[in-house]
Amino acid sequence: MSHHALRRSGAVLACLACGLSPAAMADGFFADSKATLQLRNLYFNDDFKDESGLSPRAAASAQSRREEWAQGFLLDAQSGYTPGALGFGVDALGLLGVKLDSGRGRAGTELLPRHDDGRSADDFSSLGLTAKSRLAGTTLRHGTLQPKLPVLVRNDARLLPQTFEGTQVSSVDIPGLSLTAGYLDEFRQRDSSDYQPITADGYGGEQGEGFWFAGADYKVGKPLVLSYYLGELEEFYRQHYLGLVHTTRLGPGSLVSDLRYFRSQDVGQARNGELDNEMLSALLTYSLGGHALSAGYQRLGGEGGLPFVDGATVYSFSNAGVGKFVEEDERTWMLGYAYDFTALGVPGLTAGLRYFKGRDGTTELRGAEVATNEWERDFDLAYVVQSGALKGLGVKWRNIAYRSSYSRDRDNNRLYLTYDIALW
Repeated sequence: MSHHALRRSGAVLACLACGLSPAAMADGFFADSKATLQLRNLYFNDDFKDESGLSPRAAASAQSRREEWAQGFLLDAQSGYTPGALGFGVDALGLLGVKLDSGRGRAGTELLPRHDDGRSADDFSSLGLTAKSRLAGTTLRHGTLQPKLPVLVRNDARLLPQTFEGTQVSSVDIPGLSLTAGYLDEFRQRDSSDYQPITADGYGGEQGEGFWFAGADYKVGKPLVLSYYLGELEEFYRQHYLGLVHTTRLGPGSLVSDLRYFRSQDVGQARNGELDNEMLSALLTYSLGGHALSAGYQRLGGEGGLPFVDGATVYSFSNAGVGKFVEEDERTWMLGYAYDFTALGVPGLTAGLRYFKGRDGTTELRGAEVATNEWERDFDLAYVVQSGALKGLGVKWRNIAYRSSYSRDRDNNRLYLTYDIALW
């Protein structure tokens, strides 16, 4: 956390605590608190197949592979709320990443920060504090946040999660309706200890701004959820989102229909370029027993690709292990299959396979507009120990093959070991 953000949260926490007796603090603040330490061990390997998309000069010095191994520690401590109609609390998020294996020629996996000499840092850490208050079904949070919104999803695909600083209010006071709104002014990338102003993906400048958001999810009975969100990265872009998720019985199984629509336009100085486009995606998933079969289609139209915050995740089925498939005018198809081995008497064991094909898109490469054709195949195999001394230990292997007409081809392997320890 940056020094000024830490001072800001500390001042708020001191204000919240003032005037509260030890008995009042103990009644709900401590009694309802909980803390979890997650151990996250990750091996990451990128094997590049060519130098597509690189200039001859860059290709001469390009890495042929990236390979690192690191250990992460994620401490998540959450207090309860003080008693009374208006309750107060505080959360803390401590993050530590430690290098286990790396090298100057193999760094750059985004598991660890990389120094100017090309070597990865031996370790990096951050501490985030969040003040919170609750009135009935409305909660106000100020400090370190991990947003999971259609217009902004923090990235947690490496060793440590991406985090943001700001204020968020959410409410579930109205049955079936969930409301949220807020403002974020800084963010920390997943491989950094430092906070910085928020920028858009692909932006090469140093000017960052704040991010506004507001939205609602409404449940129409059990089978249907309707969503609307608005997000704006000041001086970059404004984005509207409409979503529909419907679940229904179909024969012996169930069918989930997930429809998502984005409308994006540049605003202010349009620092990341002119933008005026739409993206529509649809994903159908049929589940029967331990089987789940998915099919999806996505289409972008208009000027520019789908904008999103630098380092963040795209809220779309096309956000694959390597590619995102959101270039200008790109069309993407996806087929997926997953199986839960509980149906065969092996609870905790799951496997999944997804294939993405994107074509007819365009992007700018070395000052020229080029066509984008790309495909990716992702395979996941995971197991969580169900009993015994190692209950909760998770093991996951992800294997990815990515091929592109405008970016470097690569084969990627990741091995995750995770274990959660409930401290209290």
